[in-house]
Amino acid sequence: MDVILGALMLGVGLTVIVSLASRSISLQAQSQRQLTAAWLVDELLAMVLVEGPVSYPKLYTTDGRFDFPFEDYEYEVQIDDIGLRQPFRVTAFVRWSHGAGFRQVQAQTFIAERLGDPNQVRMPVEPIDRIGRYYDE
Repeated sequence: MDVILGALMLGVGLTVIVSLASRSISLQAQSQRQLTAAWLVDELLAMVLVEGPVSYPKLYTTDGRFDFPFEDYEYEVQIDDIGLRQPFRVTAFVRWSHGAGFRQVQAQTFIAERLGDPNQVRMPVEPIDRIGRYYDE
């Protein structure tokens, strides 16, 4: 009787451990996909910032699928002109399939139009001493 009870308790314990391990692996894979999507959203917003909200739709498509190795992710960038002398509202979405549906990460920010000559070299008047400003000599 003790052997049967011990085997039953061992079986239940092993079943719980296996189910926890598989659930842990599943959650880790899901969080890795969310982190990748967050990086991709950040990259989209950075490109809008670099090119400017007016030029970006002329240079790049505002929706589609990412290239290898991120071909499982779709993106969409919405750039809304709020009004005269107001920054553009920029929203980036990254979606990927998850089971029967989709998961999505999105971020929104405001980006002002780039004014002046787009070919102008943008450099500080004085060199920036990044180390010296943190350490007193």
